[in-house]
Amino acid sequence: MKVAFSTLACPTWSWERILHEAATLGYDGIEIRGIEQEMMVHRCTPFLPENMERSMQQLKMHNLEIISLDTSCVFHDPAKFDASIEEGKAAIDLAVKLGVPYIRVFGDALPDEAAREETIAQVARGIGEVSRYAEDTGVTVLMETHGDFSDSRTLLAVIEQVGSSAFGVLWDINNPYKYGDGEPLELTYERLGRFIKHTHIKDTRGSDMHGDITLCGEGDVPIKECVQLLAEQGYEGWLSFEWEKRWVPSIEEPEVALPHFIRYIKE
Repeated sequence: MKVAFSTLACPTWSWERILHEAATLGYDGIEIRGIEQEMMVHRCTPFLPENMERSMQQLKMHNLEIISLDTSCVFHDPAKFDASIEEGKAAIDLAVKLGVPYIRVFGDALPDEAAREETIAQVARGIGEVSRYAEDTGVTVLMETHGDFSDSRTLLAVIEQVGSSAFGVLWDINNPYKYGDGEPLELTYERLGRFIKHTHIKDTRGSDMHGDITLCGEGDVPIKECVQLLAEQGYEGWLSFEWEKRWVPSIEEPEVALPHFIRYIKE
């Protein structure tokens, strides 16, 4: 397993600083969720056509990989559906140029329980369209265990309808464990394991998935047990630290959180 961090951790850092810090701290890769003020990955300055070659040279120089381009695509909302399709396809086009294996998308919510099945079908239709666009490109579209689709049974209902070889799951270990009544790690993996391509690691304290964000090892998410489970199952994907500094400015600075995580995870 290799170790990365999401750029959510360092929303004010430049591209050059992101690469320098990642390499200096001993990370193997980075996950792109915005750079500075731009959240649309295909509009981030390092990935504009005039900067692409230089950015790829910089990655190689620092011996780093980009492991995923994380989009804002959500498919539960009809008002955002078409825009999410366009954003997802643009991210796939960029991933092909950069040699990135994954893009990330969301479900994201089930706002009306009476329309639950219709919303699940709509989400599957949107993710299916984006995934089929990715077929034969080497890029896989990952749906994250997030929001109302943190529950593995709900996510399975989407998986059954997507019907694409270029589709997989991103396991954010916090969310199924803390969603609703919570799921044991073993149950989540039993249901989703064959689809899991990538893993987000974070720690929180509290009874729901929006509890207080803590440095890893200081919350109550069973991170060590998760890593052990993945190892036992032969997982060879990435462990990516999702430190949500962009959304929660009050948590520790990246200068604290990023060194702490890599020390913790390599134990």
